[in-house]
Parts: sequence; structure tokens; C-alpha cells
Amino acid sequence: MSETPKLDVRDLNLFYGDFHALKNINFTLQNREITALIGPSGCGKSTFIRVFNRMNDLIPSCRVTGGVFLDGEDIYGDMDVTELRSRVGMVFQKPNPFNMSIFDNIAYGPRMQGFRDKHGLAELVEASLVKAALWEEVKDRLKKPALSLSGGQQQRLCIARSIAMQPEIILMDEPTSALDPLATGRIEDLMGDLKADYSIIIVTHAMHQASRVSDRTAFFLLGDLIEYNDTKAVFTNPQDKRTEDYISGRFG
Repeated sequence: MSETPKLDVRDLNLFYGDFHALKNINFTLQNREITALIGPSGCGKSTFIRVFNRMNDLIPSCRVTGGVFLDGEDIYGDMDVTELRSRVGMVFQKPNPFNMSIFDNIAYGPRMQGFRDKHGLAELVEASLVKAALWEEVKDRLKKPALSLSGGQQQRLCIARSIAMQPEIILMDEPTSALDPLATGRIEDLMGDLKADYSIIIVTHAMHQASRVSDRTAFFLLGDLIEYNDTKAVFTNPQDKRTEDYISGRFG
């Protein structure tokens, strides 16, 4: 592991009004590593990953204390939020392609950042689709509507759209929960390939998925980070009885 974490969370607390949603969280993410967040619904997993690109800022009642550092820089300090969101991409539970062509979906973010070179943009779109394992399926219909793709293809398109922004971290909030087993398998294989270039955090309710795809697993319960360790250790030798009860299906 690298000496300096890609992400370093120190004594993080998050409140929605009077509700204490995340409680004194300490967490690190290393370079080129996949971390799975597991735990019952409503335990704070999605809230936690939204901290990393400050999406919770959009909620007026949200208040955050503690430190969150990206390559040692406090993301709640002087860091520009637009820059942060280009460095930390997000893929949501339900595929959300824009109502435009496949090409324009991928090109949208770079264009918004002032990328105007047509040849360079075409190369970026191709490279992003290749990395998202979608290029061979769509290369002859880039001008077709993105909404004409299947659900699994749409999710890979959303991953490609994130990749086009050249992020360092990709957040995935239950990215396969709306997909069939075949599409889910493709996304899982893709995550394994993407790890060579990106750090990934995935929220999942599927224990088998967490054990298959991740290097480390974090178990959340009622806003607390109960256990965070190598995935194999979490699933075969959990240190906390609550972790053992959850992964064995006794609750959740």
C-alpha cells in the first residue's frame, strides 16, 4: 500500500438538522483499490460516499464536521467543488443517461469544461467507451439515442461518462441493483479492469458481490463504521459480533 492514502477521513460527523447520520467515522482509501460498503438500508452508506464529492452540500440541513482529505488536501477547505467533482466521479443506482446521443453523453462533461477540439474529443469518447467495455457494442451507432441502449449498456455508458472526466476516484452507489445477472457480471468484471487506473468505492447490498469485487470491506450500522478490513478477513473472520450477524443473514 502507498504511504499516503488517496482518501483520508478523520473524525467525520454528518448531521441532517438534528439527526446524526454519520458518527465519528475514520476511514482511508488507497490508490487503485476497490472498497465495498455494506450494511442494512438506512445505515449511512450512500450518505458516506456522497461526502467525497460533496453532493450532500445540496441538502440545506446538512452539516459536516471533521476532515476529509484527497491526496492530503481538505475537500471542505479551499478546494473548488467543480474540480473535486471532476476528480471524484459518481455512478448511481439507476442508470441516468442524458436524453441525447451516445457520443454527446460522453462528450458532455469535457465540453462543459471547455474541451473544443473535435478530433481530441472523438478520441476521448472512444477511449472512455473502450475502458467501460462498451465501444465494440456502440461504435457504429454513436449518434443514436443513449436511451435506446439496454439497462446494462446504459450503466456502462454512465461509467464511461464518468471516465471521460478523467477522475481519480469512482463512486458507485449500488450500480448493479437494477440490472439482470448477466449485466451485473459485466459491471463486476469491468470494475476489476478499472482498478488498474482508479480507486473505487462501491455501495452494495449483495454480500457475494462485495466478497467478489472488493479488496477491502467496510460494515456500517446506524451511522457507525463498525468494521473495516481486508475483504477476506471481514467475511471469514469478522472481529465484531454485529458484523458476523449481518453477513450471516441474522439481520438486515
